Amino acid sequence: MRLLVAEDDKRIAEDVRTVLTAAGYAVDVTHNGQDAWFRGDTEDYGLVVLDLGLPGMDGISILKQWRMSGRHMPVLVLTARGSWAERVEGIDAGADDYLPKPFQFEELLARIRALIRRSVGHGAATIEVASLVVDTRTMRVVVDGMPLNLTPFEYRLVSYLAHHRGRVVPASELQDHVYGDDFSRDGNALEAMIARLRKKLGSDVISTRRGFGYVMGDSV
Repeated sequence: MRLLVAEDDKRIAEDVRTVLTAAGYAVDVTHNGQDAWFRGDTEDYGLVVLDLGLPGMDGISILKQWRMSGRHMPVLVLTARGSWAERVEGIDAGADDYLPKPFQFEELLARIRALIRRSVGHGAATIEVASLVVDTRTMRVVVDGMPLNLTPFEYRLVSYLAHHRGRVVPASELQDHVYGDDFSRDGNALEAMIARLRKKLGSDVISTRRGFGYVMGDSV
């Protein structure tokens, strides 16, 4: 899953990037409002962590512009502002959740996992697709009761398809959410990874829809 962190405090931004990367996400970081607005308006993100006090363009304005232009990705607001009126303003502008600074990284991760799951229609922390189970809390993947040893990239791919089970995911979208800003990766790398995963998961867990993309579970 590819996330955007928009935070002007570079130390906080890098700490958040480190924690989210370790939790299995592909993470882009920006430190100013104009860049955050542009990335969120033109790139495909599973979630945005947005500081309200960005320079150049504040978080409330960014949120309003995204929602007016039809961008529906979940947005978790981070801010040092503590009043209830400011929280209401952020939620009314289109935020999905709110976390005041300072915060615990465990709570940040829990809120992000919940927002991502809800955005694609999953309530529980575990996602089941036939005999496959993805535990989003522990980053464990189990097939027929047996835990699998996956690389970080493999986990991202399996997790993204499981979150979007039943939907045919285009290769370009899947590549973005597995590799993020690493433009050196090409379609051949993605195909090779899927071939490896089929050996670990079983050949029928990930299906190819020629000319359309990949799907986990029955397509709708």
